[in-house]
Amino acid sequence: MGFRGTFRSIYREALPVLLIALLGGLFAGLVLEELIESVERFPGLLVMVPVFLATRGNVYGALGGRISSGLHQGLLPPRFERNERLVNAVIASFVNGIGISVVIGVLSWIALRVLGREVAPVYELVAIMLIAGVFTSFVLIFGLLLLIFAGYQRGYDPDNLVGPIVTTLGDVFGMVFLFMAVFVVGVVF
Repeated sequence: MGFRGTFRSIYREALPVLLIALLGGLFAGLVLEELIESVERFPGLLVMVPVFLATRGNVYGALGGRISSGLHQGLLPPRFERNERLVNAVIASFVNGIGISVVIGVLSWIALRVLGREVAPVYELVAIMLIAGVFTSFVLIFGLLLLIFAGYQRGYDPDNLVGPIVTTLGDVFGMVFLFMAVFVVGVVF
């Protein structure tokens, strides 16, 4: 396949996913608008939002890259089945996603304290990040795998799907679960 054919193939596969990502980003922005009301109750919350969303992309983008490479090399079948490579990749991503969520809460609290800014108690920030991190991890892992496997079985190159899928799922569900976590922590604490 020549340059034009490759370009058309990538464009044809990526454009619909990018349009869905655009709509997902708009939805995440609307959720963020609702979350802003919680900033008064949890000072420091907005500091954590971009870091939380970015780390979702980093951790689960790496998972998507591993899955994509495994599919291209024939090391992974495009379906959910017990496969040591798949299980190890999923567990590593889950542990990284949860671990980095806790680190975000602690480091945000430390940074705001050092800067002399008002900040919610560290246990509240960590609880918000932990709750949102656990739920987004489940959705991102299974949503990413489902969409990559389905796309691959339909002839799509998973390399063209990983970025937009991770970004969209991470932004949409990250914001929804942050909103939910703020509500839960507000009720519990």
